[in-house]
Amino acid sequence: MLPSNIKSLILDMDGVIWRADAPIGDLAATFDRIRARGINFVFATNNGTKTPEEYQEKLRGLGVEVEARQVVTSALGVASLLAGKYPQGTKIFVIGEDGIRVALKEKGFEMLPVERAPEAQAFVMGIDRSINFQKVSEATLLVRAGIPFYTTNTDRTFPTPRGEIPGSGAWLSVITHATGVQPIVAGKPFPYLMELSLERLGTKKEETLVVGDRLETDIAAGQSVGCPTALVLSGVSTREQAKEWNPAPSLIAESLWDLVK
Repeated sequence: MLPSNIKSLILDMDGVIWRADAPIGDLAATFDRIRARGINFVFATNNGTKTPEEYQEKLRGLGVEVEARQVVTSALGVASLLAGKYPQGTKIFVIGEDGIRVALKEKGFEMLPVERAPEAQAFVMGIDRSINFQKVSEATLLVRAGIPFYTTNTDRTFPTPRGEIPGSGAWLSVITHATGVQPIVAGKPFPYLMELSLERLGTKKEETLVVGDRLETDIAAGQSVGCPTALVLSGVSTREQAKEWNPAPSLIAESLWDLVK
């Protein structure tokens, strides 16, 4: 199914590679096939909860060996955006997990506990499975006071084997609704993760296929930088929704395996 000119893949993870911790298909066989065809790949995920090394370990446990540099997360994206605007040592209040915290620490930022949130010079939000009222309240006060507001992504839901659960965008909506302020977004559908991925792959955009399960994030992001796109139906968006999407994805497949077999 892959066009003959495709030399690289930019792959989403949730809904393409797995649902929560459940792999989608035989991943070892799928990636053996990708490598046998001489196709390079990176993963570009809006899920910034893990570090690239943690994703590397998760993939290894599912029979897929990759380098950590082949994983581009929205946490890396937001840390890079901040590093381009603020000096090392800038104080940041974070609602998020290890993926964001490690990425920001590597850029030299100081992350504040919730008790010191009023000192923050910027606020960053992602998925935080220990979110609570105090964190949300402090974040709302910061944003209403004019502190710069960043987020990893705006995905409303997160696919699991049992169905979709609230994603980063769902929690984000509490802050935006309380403040009337929209954040600066590092993840898809904005082009930043695509640009980072293309840089790591070293291939031209017309030779690089963006593969995802969400029209409004993965497909939109690929189209925003001029890459061909492939929607897989193993996650969130449906074939019926794809028929209404304009411009249409370049390809539609049931799964990543069906795309590359």
